[in-house]
Amino acid sequence: MTERQHPASIDVAGTPHIRDAKGALVPLATVKATDLLMDEAVRAMLLAATELAGCIRAFKGGAFERVAAFQALLAQDYGTVLGGTKGNVTLTTFDGCGKVQVQVADLIEFGPELQAAKALIDECLSEWAATGGVELRALVNRVFSVDKQGQINRAELLMLMRADITDPRWKRAMDAIRDSMRVIGSRSYIRFYHRDTADGAWRAIPIDIAAA
Repeated sequence: MTERQHPASIDVAGTPHIRDAKGALVPLATVKATDLLMDEAVRAMLLAATELAGCIRAFKGGAFERVAAFQALLAQDYGTVLGGTKGNVTLTTFDGCGKVQVQVADLIEFGPELQAAKALIDECLSEWAATGGVELRALVNRVFSVDKQGQINRAELLMLMRADITDPRWKRAMDAIRDSMRVIGSRSYIRFYHRDTADGAWRAIPIDIAAA
């Protein structure tokens, strides 16, 4: 690789330069070869990743369009729409060895009622401390330990809401959690599965297109 072959080189008065992190133009001849090789490798991988992301977006859009077209065809023939109330639908091949699933998940945020629920739960746990409740307290701590995006652990929250506890304060806390839940939108997912025989186990085709 010569200086002029570097993909980010900029000609300045006949001399190839490259821009550094501060925006300054640095002569290629003064940059370590390993830094130039790393720069070129990263640029190549980013270009490939960008192109692949575009292909995935196009594939995802086309897949949703094909499902929608099939649903429209059924609606025209039978006067009904294939899929549940949330738009969930599963399509299968004739031999039962392939399927495509479309799932629509609600996007939920939690209002200030959640803090009131936490206060009631803490009150109960403090009172029950002498009689145990270690596992329940651990579950509560996991529920209210938010992640880096400030999101509550919804799976753990549902487990908490299924706890069979009759204390009136606990029931008010669960009511407060339900009141705090607000649907702010939805997101559609499409997943692909195959199996070798019609009675075999399904295997997912690993394509992560949720964020594409």
